[in-house]
This record gives sequence, structure tokens and C-alpha cells, in this order.
Amino acid sequence: MVTIPPYLKEGDTIGIICPAGYMPFEKIETCIAVLGDWGYKVKTGSTAGHQYHYFSGTDEERLSDLQQMLDDKDVKAILCARGGYGVSRIIDKVNWKGFKKHPKWVIGFSDVTVLHSFLYTQLKTASLHAPMANAFNENGYQGMYVQSLRSALAGEATNYAVPSHEFNRRGIASGILVGGNLSLLAHQIGSKSDLQTENCILFVEDIGEYLYNIDRMLLQLDRAGKFETLAGLIIGGFTDMKDTDRPFGKSIDEVINDIVKDYAYPICFNFPVSHGRENYALKIGGTYQLSVGKKTVTLFEK
Repeated sequence: MVTIPPYLKEGDTIGIICPAGYMPFEKIETCIAVLGDWGYKVKTGSTAGHQYHYFSGTDEERLSDLQQMLDDKDVKAILCARGGYGVSRIIDKVNWKGFKKHPKWVIGFSDVTVLHSFLYTQLKTASLHAPMANAFNENGYQGMYVQSLRSALAGEATNYAVPSHEFNRRGIASGILVGGNLSLLAHQIGSKSDLQTENCILFVEDIGEYLYNIDRMLLQLDRAGKFETLAGLIIGGFTDMKDTDRPFGKSIDEVINDIVKDYAYPICFNFPVSHGRENYALKIGGTYQLSVGKKTVTLFEK
């Protein structure tokens, strides 16, 4: 049984932290203002706008900021302002005692995949793979993807419909939704955050990788058995892919399809979960139905 944290109501407090990479505070300001317009109070952590080389603080500073937000009973959700790299450097030092008594929503994607996977695998607690602070900028908060975060926080059941893709495999699958950034899913294999995927609907996405490296990471997941017992598979956006001087010889869709084409469960390509603007809020640990049809793919909470 997966624990679903309490949904938010007007007047609740959302904490904003940067548990990984650095983000200038001015890029967080619109997010803060919009969350206020949505009726929430906002508490910013010490890592918001703080910089220590690549990171938003030393490991100790980022751990302390995350820990304080987890332990603060007034904070009902924690929005990670950005990803980057760094959560895996601190995740095993977090004290989850207070969180277990008072679970709350953890929100973000990219490097936050490590947190999502830990919460599901070790604590059986749902979290939100969803837009972060930068998505609110340039009027992004008015779009359907940031608005999907607003709906998810309020407890509205998600129901998404997208066009089909030539590599899709039709069918209907039901299961707990898990996943995130492919690089991080491969990175955490063998760790305490190693994602268990049996009978789940898995989604993956990535950005800025070489095609051969995507092939290698998918093979790593495949060899580790992560694809073998799935209920269904969702391929999100693979943006800004790169190729070597000697071309790999396949498109990104072909790279992915070659790894998963022999599995019999439903598979959806080009679903709008990504590092780009197209990034629907998804509840990791939630129970979903994936329906892959001839013309349309639907994903909705059961």
C-alpha cells in the first residue's frame, strides 16, 4: 500500500529548496508569486539562490535545508526549484523519522528522480514528478503543464490524452506509476533508491545525452530486469539529443524501440513528460491506467 500525502488546501505552506544544482533567486521569484496567487504560503529554504560552485550549497548545507523542510510540520509540500546534480550525494543521510509521521508532497523532476525513487522504494510514499520553478517563467504558469501541477496539488485526478506514435504498441495497462530521468534511473541501480518496477507502469525521459549513451543506459535497465515485468512503458521527451562524429546510425526513437520492441505490454512514445515545456505532473506511486489506442493514448488515475 502506497501512502498518499494530504492534498493541499488554501493557506497551506509550500517550501522551496534547491537540493542539487544552483539556481539564481530571480528565476524563482515568479514561482513564488504564482504559488501565492494560487492561495498558498511560501517558505524559501537557505539553498534558494545560494551557490557553492556547481551546487546550491555544500552537501551539508543542502542536506540541512532538505531536512528542515521535511521536519517542518507547517510545510505541506516541498518544491525543488531545479535539478542538476547532487541529490544522490545527500539522500542516504536524510532522517525520515518526522516525514514518516507527517508525509508531504515532494515535487520536481530530473535529479529529483533520486528522491522520488527513494520515497517509493523505501518509504512507499507517493510524490509528484512535475514542473519546477523555471517552468513558471515567461508566462509558463499560464500553460497546461504548470496548471497540471496546480491540479495535482489540490487532489484532482489526472487524465491526459495525447496523439499516438508509429512505434506505439497498443493495449491497456494498469499499475503503479514510477519512473523519471533515465540517467538517474541507471545511476541509482544497486543503491537504496534502486527503483522496483514489477507490475508497474514505467516512464522515462532525458535531455542532452549522446545517442550511444541512451542506448547504453537503456541496456543497463534492461539487463537489470527493469523492463521485464512491467505492466506498461511510457517514453517521454528525449530532448537535445547529440550524436558523435561517426553517427550512431539510428534516431532516438529507433534507439529506444530496438531495446523494448520484443516486450508484449503496451508502450507509448512521445508522451509529454520531459525537460522541455511539455511536462505534465505525474504522481509517482499513484495507480494509473494507460490505454494505447490507434489514434490516441490516455493516461489517467484510477
